[in-house]
Amino acid sequence: MKKIYTIISFLLLAMTFVSCNDKLDIEKHGSLSTGTFYKTDEQAGEAVAAIYYQHRDIEFYYKLLKNLFSDDFWAGGSARNDNPDLEAMNEFTFDTSNSYIENLFTSYYQIIYKANMVIANVEPDDNYKQQMIAEAKIFRAWSYFELTSMWGNPPLVDHPLEASEYTQPNSTPEKLWAFVEKDLTDAINSGRLVSKSSVDDNTNYRVTKELAYALLGKAYLWQGKYQEATEAFEKVINSGLYKLYEGNYGDVLTSSNRNGCESLFESNRVEDVNNEYDNSNYYSLMINWRMDHISNMPSDFGLYASGYGFCSPRKSLYDAFVAEEGPDGYRLNQTIKTYDQLVAKGLKFSQPIYGEGYFDWKLRYEAKDCPASAWGCNTNTLRWMRYSEVLLCAAEAYSRIGNQTKVKEYMDMIRNRAHVSLKPSYTLADIKNEKRLELFGECVRYQDLLRWDKDNDGTGAGTMLADQGKVYPMMQVDGSVNYYTANSEGKYGFKTRNTLLPYPFKEISQNTAIHQNAGWE
Repeated sequence: MKKIYTIISFLLLAMTFVSCNDKLDIEKHGSLSTGTFYKTDEQAGEAVAAIYYQHRDIEFYYKLLKNLFSDDFWAGGSARNDNPDLEAMNEFTFDTSNSYIENLFTSYYQIIYKANMVIANVEPDDNYKQQMIAEAKIFRAWSYFELTSMWGNPPLVDHPLEASEYTQPNSTPEKLWAFVEKDLTDAINSGRLVSKSSVDDNTNYRVTKELAYALLGKAYLWQGKYQEATEAFEKVINSGLYKLYEGNYGDVLTSSNRNGCESLFESNRVEDVNNEYDNSNYYSLMINWRMDHISNMPSDFGLYASGYGFCSPRKSLYDAFVAEEGPDGYRLNQTIKTYDQLVAKGLKFSQPIYGEGYFDWKLRYEAKDCPASAWGCNTNTLRWMRYSEVLLCAAEAYSRIGNQTKVKEYMDMIRNRAHVSLKPSYTLADIKNEKRLELFGECVRYQDLLRWDKDNDGTGAGTMLADQGKVYPMMQVDGSVNYYTANSEGKYGFKTRNTLLPYPFKEISQNTAIHQNAGWE
């Protein structure tokens, strides 16, 4: 009814002023034009803030997709078919209509669009605007790194599109990687990116020059440019602005270590009592333990009281930890909790849970991070990259060019912090395994597995993900685990076509210029 009254009022107003059109030629409130916006420092800052916000809100699809495509997690939940799209990703039975793939693909291009608007419309006529342009290029490069490493040949959009340009064809990996490199080197060479003031500076939440070097190093590593990769990673290492967190390892990703000495970039969250649901974080609820299947949760665990139990750690991951550091390993027990450990602490289960009796502790959702009046919100910051990843990527690049001195230096640093015995030397396989353990749950393994397929050493996706989807586990109340057939033979697991993700059906339907990746036609 209100809508009808609004329309009638508008028509009456138009009739009243029909002879006064010249007086009504005013800009519509709430509308922004490139002719009037992007002109001041404040407007440039607001435009880049929109990129930060868009990047922060990619978390839900980004983390669930990447982690469930890896060999470290079961889909989880209360039982099979709790979330068919998540299970399809975890079992490699998904198709081109999978909602998570579609939303993640779209989110990357939303970041690119906002970055393109800044780069095209902000005049670099002062230092601050130059900084905003440089930051936009980092976000654009990051998005294209993600798209290229998972889709292979997505459209390259380097400017705001006119209506006649909306159907963009596939690009090539060569052009896309060159574009990523250029955006990052341009941002670095601008001289306008900020850096932390010291290793203990926890006040900066902007993208930095060191982050740009780290991303550039990863782009080189993915292309097999190993010498260039080491040089980029050394810019971060030699800056002296980062170090491995020396507190309790289990707190490395908790709010007690926000923007700590190891963090290269975090999406900041601020508790605002007037807008608490701006911190809505459904991802944290999704991976928090299945609380309605637990009859007694010890209060000293400090966990939030709601959760759906998705992304349950696999026994194969737990076994990899045990093989490296034993069942009492310091890092292991700060990363994963077992059924026996939880029951010994007084926890009691009331219903079966999808999983093998292992529970994620590293990514836990703590009650203290949720405002009392805002269900499911989380004020903890989002970590996008840690210094440990820089060290491990550098170690891999050095291993591939034969510099064992540097490999040992960086691997020793990681293992010393993890309280794991050091080795006289480390193979490439050692580095790959260390990266799996150290960066568990941090959304890097899936893309590593894709890349490592080229090594033909059994560490890539073709081997590690071949049987995913064959069975699924249900942990019973007494801790025993039953395994059930998930899919018929040949209908599950990583196959050749999974080397690249499919372009979403919606994208293919609307963009007639793009060609689907092989095997998804």
